[in-house]
Amino acid sequence: MPLHPQAEALRAQRARAGTPPLYTLTPAEARAADLADIRAAAGNPEPVGAVEEHRIPGPGGELALRLYRPADTAGRLPALLYLFGGGWTLGSPDTSDAICRRLTNAVGCVTASVGYRLAPEHPFPAAVHDCRAAARWLAEHADTLGIDPARLAVGGDSAGGNLTAALTLLARDEGGPALRHQLLVYPNTDYRADTPSLREHDDPALFNRRSVAWYWGHYLADPADGDHPHASPLRAADLAGLPPATVITAEYDPLRDEGEQYAEALRAAGVPVEARRYAGMPHGFFAMAGVLDAGAEAQQYAAQRLREALR
Repeated sequence: MPLHPQAEALRAQRARAGTPPLYTLTPAEARAADLADIRAAAGNPEPVGAVEEHRIPGPGGELALRLYRPADTAGRLPALLYLFGGGWTLGSPDTSDAICRRLTNAVGCVTASVGYRLAPEHPFPAAVHDCRAAARWLAEHADTLGIDPARLAVGGDSAGGNLTAALTLLARDEGGPALRHQLLVYPNTDYRADTPSLREHDDPALFNRRSVAWYWGHYLADPADGDHPHASPLRAADLAGLPPATVITAEYDPLRDEGEQYAEALRAAGVPVEARRYAGMPHGFFAMAGVLDAGAEAQQYAAQRLREALR
């Protein structure tokens, strides 16, 4: 279908305003612009029972970790580690604040968001290892945090989806922590992707193939690192034994095909998968629930899938 009217209105507004694509900015400029855009489109942040700020040990030093608790905290709660997007170059726990609040309330779980290190200052695999440290910390401190370590899920959007997939591979291969579910929202899955969706989406007013190349260029200190399965999960030799997955993709997204290819590869490896493509939507729509109805619907769908998985 054509670009959804709500998404088309946003695209036209950016074009009229002459908003520069993020890939034409410095990382510092792009980080500020990205956060401002997300806050403008995310909708009003929902109140939650409590928000806690922690500092946890990471492989390169202390990491910020934010915990969101629902209002009902009776008994041990399931937990979700949510990894923000931003092409491994942009973002912070503030980027995914509205998403984490909605999922906390809708799932009835404790949600954690970790401030993993960003490229180009800290290229691959720094972010992957930081996310592993956060998952381990949650499992190891489950008693004091009041969470059930047997009901731990991981999820993220875009680069956060990529890190989610990498984390599930690490957890499987390194003996934990046990992960009940993975939520992959339009994830990058293959550095060397040459798909129809990547080639056909080149609109400078939307996330496009040049955006993808810009982010990969910052993330990988050496292009050869892109062949590593923790950078390109679709290139993993074996996907068997990974947690059940929910995969969300967008029709007008250069990452659409590689996300759907990863869903198919998981299925072929015997992993239960439910995949849903949102027609007429661009990359980033999941974080735009305040201005795109489909963004709110996708968050509700993700919450439903997580509720079922974490019962």
